[in-house]
This record gives sequence, C-alpha cells and structure tokens, in this order.
Amino acid sequence: MPAFADKIIAWQKLHGRHDLPWQNITDPYAIWVSEIMLQQTQVAAVIGYYTKFMRRFPTIAALAAATQEEVLQSWSGLGYYSRARNLHNTAQKIVDEFSGNFPTQFDDILSLPGIGRSTAAAISTFAFNLPMPILDGNVKRVFARHFLIQGWPGLPNIEKEMWEIASRENPNEEAGAYTQGLMDLGATLCVRSRPRCEACPAMVTCQAHALQQTQALPTPKPRKTLPERSTIMLLYLHANEVMLQKRANTGIWGGLWSFPETDAAPDNAQMLPKFTHTFTHFKLNIQPVLIQTGNQPSAPNTLWIGLDEAIHAAIPTPVRKILLNLKKKKAA
Repeated sequence: MPAFADKIIAWQKLHGRHDLPWQNITDPYAIWVSEIMLQQTQVAAVIGYYTKFMRRFPTIAALAAATQEEVLQSWSGLGYYSRARNLHNTAQKIVDEFSGNFPTQFDDILSLPGIGRSTAAAISTFAFNLPMPILDGNVKRVFARHFLIQGWPGLPNIEKEMWEIASRENPNEEAGAYTQGLMDLGATLCVRSRPRCEACPAMVTCQAHALQQTQALPTPKPRKTLPERSTIMLLYLHANEVMLQKRANTGIWGGLWSFPETDAAPDNAQMLPKFTHTFTHFKLNIQPVLIQTGNQPSAPNTLWIGLDEAIHAAIPTPVRKILLNLKKKKAA
C-alpha cells in the first residue's frame, strides 16, 4: 500500500489546486506575503487582496519604503492587522540586515517578525525546495482524523504529537507537491463539517473514517463565553466630510483610522443603528452616533476627510460599515 505522502502527492498532481496567484513561482517574497495573508483567512477572501497588494508593493524594497499607513490601507478589510504591521517591519528588517534579499536559511526565516515554524517551513519548501514539515490549521485537521489524534490541537502536548507526525511523514522528494497537497486536502475535502471522505486519497487508511469519528475530530477547543465590551463611536459630519482619528500602533486596529470613542453620547448626537463586531477573544458592541457640525473641530491625531475617500482609507471593517450606511442614508 502506498505511503501516506505518496497518496497525497499523487492526488495533488491530479486534483489539487494549481492556478492560485501565488503558485508556480519561487519568489520567496510573493510566497511569504501569501502565507501571511492565508493565516486565519480563507483562500477566496485572500485572492483579491493578494493581487492588489502585490501590484502596489511588488518587491521587498517597495514594501520597506512604504509608510505604515499605505500598507494598512492595502490591508484594510482583511483583518488581523498585526500581520500587516509585521510584514512592513519584516521588509524593513530584510533591507537592513539581509541587504534586501529574502533569507534562504530556515533559522533566519524563522527569526523574522510574524513568521512561525509552519510559515517558515512553507516558505522554505515552496521557494527553496527544502523539505520542511508544516502544521497549519488545515493540516492539523487532516492529521487529527487520519492518525486518530484525540485532544484539542491547541494543547502543547497534542501539538507536539502532531509535529512529530509531520516530521515523520514529510518526504524528501516532491515535498512541494506533498505540502501543497496537505493544504489542498484540508481546504477542499477534509473540511471542518461534512468532509468528502469518498474523494479522499487516504480514506482507506484514515482511522477516523474507519471508526466513524470524522465529525468528532479534531477535538474542538473548549467553549467559553466571549466577554463583551461596549463603545460609542462619534461620527462628526461637516458638509460631506467626516473626522477620523489615528489609533495607537498597539491594540486592536493598531495604526488604523477610526472614529473618536467615548463612554457617553453627547446631547446633540443622533443615534445610528447599534451593532456587534466579533473578534477572536471578545465581542464589541458599537453604538455609532452622528454629530452634524457647522464647522470642523480639531482634536489630537485627527483629520477631516471626504466621505468617499474615508471609505477607502486604512480603516477597520466596522468603521467602513458605518460610513457606507451613512453614504446610503445621504443618497436616499
């Protein structure tokens, strides 16, 4: 019976994904950008952002020379903005410490901000043909089912067991096809719910399938109620311009433009529809209020900007939602 890796490689060549914009290249910069964007984000959502980002910043030098504002603007809407800040900082580090050339050694790649073990391994495999094991979310799901690994993969002992399997199964030949195959398998067949086991190349050796445990694995993270926070966002409007405030570089939406926030709405404010934005670790209840002014008051780290321009600025998704609703309301 063919080894696990052989099955994955053969399947990937026939049925895997081959036409994604970051495939069929060996440019480590382009591969690095794609791997960072794909962290905690589905392929379908990444493609458009990736194409726009690479067109705006085609090289490491171009990314390093850009301002953080420009980078965040190109990232706006993709979420997890620390990824964009790390990309920018890392590009500058590569220019300063590696003469602008993406490092070729695994340990050097791993030392860069925002690059963990699995991401460094993927870059090494795809860009430099170095057979390094990966362990992203899709691969964890495949391993949990195929090798019947009980326990939430986020636990240190479970993750350690999975890394041992990843190292054991990783082939010396055709590692690129194997790595891509694992990613493709987890993204298209061995999905979270309703996995398509009948099309899986490893179905006959999958222990979870044999024991009818595919729906139970991987073991879900212990559930807990997300804490909730509340804020009031002040939408100052003068003519067709709004006031935005630059957020600190740390914390949620670090470095992005947003609305000033307060704990109590001013007396002259018009309440807009309230909504909730969910983060990984908490829920934020947002009460936007509209304040139409006869002038343009100033405050620290603020600017006045046209409504249409603001919608396309480096702003968080909830702020864009508020602005789009305001534009629709004004047009009505």
